[in-house]
Amino acid sequence: MSIREDNRTASTTRKPDTERFRLRPFIEKLRQREQLDTVSQDIELIDIAKNLDGNSKAVLFTRAGPEKAELVGNVMGTRERLALAFGSDTRNLLHEVNRRLTAPIAPVEIPSGAAPVHDVVLTGADADFTRLPVHLQHGDDGGPYISAGIDISRSLDGTRRNVGYRRMMLRGRQEAGIDLVAPSDLRVLYADYVRRKERMPIAFVVGSHPIDGVAATMMSPAADEIALMGGLRGEAVPLVRCATIDAMVPADAEMVLEGYLDDRGWAEPEGPYGEYIGYYGRLKSNPVFHLTAITMRRDALFQTATIGGRHLAFTDTAQLSALRTEVVAWASLQTGVRDLEAVFCTPSCGGMYNLRVSMRQRYPGEARNAIALAFGSSADTKHVFVVDDDIDVFSDAQVDWALATRFQADRDLMIAAGFRAVPLDPSLEGRRAGAKAGFDLTLPFGWRNGNEYDVPMPPVLGPSRGLSVIEALREKPQSFRDLMEAVGSRDGRDVLIALDSVRQEYGLERTAEGHYQLRTTA
Repeated sequence: MSIREDNRTASTTRKPDTERFRLRPFIEKLRQREQLDTVSQDIELIDIAKNLDGNSKAVLFTRAGPEKAELVGNVMGTRERLALAFGSDTRNLLHEVNRRLTAPIAPVEIPSGAAPVHDVVLTGADADFTRLPVHLQHGDDGGPYISAGIDISRSLDGTRRNVGYRRMMLRGRQEAGIDLVAPSDLRVLYADYVRRKERMPIAFVVGSHPIDGVAATMMSPAADEIALMGGLRGEAVPLVRCATIDAMVPADAEMVLEGYLDDRGWAEPEGPYGEYIGYYGRLKSNPVFHLTAITMRRDALFQTATIGGRHLAFTDTAQLSALRTEVVAWASLQTGVRDLEAVFCTPSCGGMYNLRVSMRQRYPGEARNAIALAFGSSADTKHVFVVDDDIDVFSDAQVDWALATRFQADRDLMIAAGFRAVPLDPSLEGRRAGAKAGFDLTLPFGWRNGNEYDVPMPPVLGPSRGLSVIEALREKPQSFRDLMEAVGSRDGRDVLIALDSVRQEYGLERTAEGHYQLRTTA
């Protein structure tokens, strides 16, 4: 079948906004905030990856491959960019996402003629993966991968619609292997189709607003995870019916790949691939996706996701995984911790393994309760670091300080074994279950009631009370700062001279806290 282009007709009724949550306007926001590198010269596809690897910015290639295609990568490679997508900041991002997750919004259907993703529809022989600027991402990958695909599928009985984030290894013009080894909702749904010997219709969205990427990584019991995406957007997702399969997809996407997973199950080799934890994944047996259509905008922007390598902190997958880990851990911690301050998963660990929790302990042992709750959550963390609420979990330096000064290994280290583990972790050495460690980096309960372990801070003076040093000391014992405030000194040397005079005339003593007081007579 040849290329078909749909002409949209005007309507007097209000249509859903199909541009607000498009990828391209978000890329323009990144440009305005100097979060985008642009490669304007011709570039071969083999050189795409080295321009993305370790880059702290998103990268837009305007002339990629012989087709001179537009391609963007590393869009979600920092927490700042994810926060920008939600109109938030890095510290409040988790709370904003949690707030939106509680309010799903059902999608709305629009006709094909009103859907930008149906500007161009390629079917039959024209539906060809090799039309797209798909590049080799890592040196030993099994082939070129489409790495920024949001998969949309439904259960065999039609009662549930699932959304996920999936990679695809191209096997030819119309076949690709997809990774369905790790536990996932899609794996469970697909197994039902395989048992019934039926093909599973599925679509992959390539080129999405970061909010949709976040939605695709969240776990939800909702029957329609597109409603979860709508809640995160803050408005209904416009959906359009696919051209060749019985499914609906976001009408505002850059591109959609329609097709099906065949009924053979985990039948063909897929991989190896540079995985999200920074090492290669092994060759696996996985299902095969068969392409039946490519639909896209006329000016479609192809997207690739960064994953793996030595610079995990600046990869899309680590940032998405870290936010998902925080959401899951926060929900679990809320069941047993009253004064939870903050939760942060470091992207440099791959976004899953190292979790930091800040809290105010109300009772002895609450820090250990928090560790146990994090161990048992579906976040699959390996190491949990719990700190007091005066420690900034987003600061490596402050957490390092807490580890150095508030932790004793024989008292504060919790180790447990036999937990569910992610097989990709090379430290497992092939084991199916793994160990976890909890680090209680909080001060012993009650220590903060004294001042021996107070944290030094720069002095701050209140208004002068117009007293002399001797008058202030006759009121009560005073710290040096208190004396400066009492006399209105912004210098301190004048107070030092006055104190010396008082010492010689009246005598001075120091309290246990180090405050100055007049010498008491025997």
